[in-house]
Amino acid sequence: MRRKVVLGEEAQALFRYKKKLRPDDIYDDMVKRLFRNLLHKSQENQIFFARRGKSERKEALASAILAAKQNFAAKWGRFYDAPTTIQSAYPSQVAGLQVIDYYLWALQRLYEGHEERFFASLVKDYRLIMDLDDKRKRAYGEWYSDKNQLPSIK
Repeated sequence: MRRKVVLGEEAQALFRYKKKLRPDDIYDDMVKRLFRNLLHKSQENQIFFARRGKSERKEALASAILAAKQNFAAKWGRFYDAPTTIQSAYPSQVAGLQVIDYYLWALQRLYEGHEERFFASLVKDYRLIMDLDDKRKRAYGEWYSDKNQLPSIK
């Protein structure tokens, strides 16, 4: 996840250099980070992305996935290029996307609205929450899991 406050600061810094922080760039960077350590685990990967707006963005998302593979190779010295199929659909078309949307919405309600009730009913199902903007301990952010549980927001 990313925090709006931090993204606002990044946008202001880029604006000083006559550049824009685009939502697609933020999303693509998150895709790259999320998949970096996952794509080598299967012989084949099928990835569904929820469409945001009218554009499928398959090429941009494929580039983000390729960057994730390259980052894995740079870190571990081995390039895994398992066949990867990327599909874009509206959540109403793919049940799994509806489920993911609900989990992300519950996390958003926890952070933005300080409402724990939605997140609390699902917390046991989350495997990893990557807070890329909480850099108090690590430069790459804080990762929450069963071993490092997300603290109460209140």
